[in-house]
Amino acid sequence: MRPTKRDELIDKALKTFYANGFHATGMDRLVEETGISKTSMYKYFQSKEALILAVLQRRDTEFRDWLFRRMSRLGKTPRGQMLAMFDALEEWFEEPGFRGCLFVKAASEYQDPEHPIHALAATHKALIYRHLHGLAVQGGAGDPARLARQLLVLKEGAIVAAQVEGCRAAAAQAKDAAMTLLDNALAH
Repeated sequence: MRPTKRDELIDKALKTFYANGFHATGMDRLVEETGISKTSMYKYFQSKEALILAVLQRRDTEFRDWLFRRMSRLGKTPRGQMLAMFDALEEWFEEPGFRGCLFVKAASEYQDPEHPIHALAATHKALIYRHLHGLAVQGGAGDPARLARQLLVLKEGAIVAAQVEGCRAAAAQAKDAAMTLLDNALAH
């Protein structure tokens, strides 16, 4: 199916917001970067915030689909899939143009937890936590909620270290820590 003009706008806006941030990217810059007029943008989205929400929804679906698919391909057991998350992150960190997590950026630029953009960022993280929790349950963790939270903290820390410090080894380092967590959490 051919992408619609709306889909094209979301894709181009995603790249622009990811590269430059949300507040730093005004409508004029979006027009310049996307090649889509303000009139067309407002035809599809009532406001810049509505466009940001659409961008985050697209990124959420794409990122989670990619991450969960990579985890299941790289790991054949629940434990293997939890560890594979860090291998997938390492692949992402090596991509040209890697600039960290769009959802962390969104939550930091829209800090009010009640703001729809912040809430969508929080939902993205909650969905990843839920997936990890499910794997922890399948793997037989004594406290799956704790393990899932610990793995999520390692994941987020690795992303920040890779983006802020340029530490591309952050995923491998987080994976080492995750192995210890998994050895302790899954030992019965």
